[in-house]
Amino acid sequence: MKKQFAVIGLGRFGGSVCKELYKMGHEVLAIDINEERVNNYAQTSTHAVVANGTDENTLTSLGIRNFEHVIVAIGDNIQASILCTLLLKELNIKQVWVKAQNQYHHKVVEKIGADRIIHPEHDMGIRVAHYLVSEKIIDYIELSPEYSIVELMATEKVSQRTIAQLNIRAKFGCTILGLKRGDEVIVSPTPDQMVIEKDIIIIVGENNDLKRFEEEGL
Repeated sequence: MKKQFAVIGLGRFGGSVCKELYKMGHEVLAIDINEERVNNYAQTSTHAVVANGTDENTLTSLGIRNFEHVIVAIGDNIQASILCTLLLKELNIKQVWVKAQNQYHHKVVEKIGADRIIHPEHDMGIRVAHYLVSEKIIDYIELSPEYSIVELMATEKVSQRTIAQLNIRAKFGCTILGLKRGDEVIVSPTPDQMVIEKDIIIIVGENNDLKRFEEEGL
């Protein structure tokens, strides 16, 4: 289903979000105060405009109220990011996601109503660290300080065994969400689904339990 998004701030993060949403077939309004950046994304957005994201009249004239999802990706200007977020929430935008520079920035936009706060460098740093320490981890997504989703490569130890036989939920308190086998994705696999070596197991659980499964189960 095609959705409408507005991205305010076309730096590396905002520009990447803009490109990917547009590539996925959604309508994207790209906004930045810098004309060169706007020109760079004119071909990878539905509409790209030079505008000040901290000016209420400008945002209103662009029809920002028509967008349910707005991503505030303003770069190093924390004050501008905060003001933009505040204006968007006052304009009753349903979902405002904000790129935060630091914890101070995070706390302020959280207090004024940001619906989701993203720390791209922090999040990627966590993922890279997990890749580095384990050859079994393919991907890692932190859901909260306690819970995560991990993609782990099945080893010979679990190969040719069904999910019921592995009994991961009882032994480790984790839940298998799916399996990847080449280009095939098996969502919510049944208990009799066989696991084969080098399958990618997509699993959710508490961080300590996931670590225990990685070390003992695989």
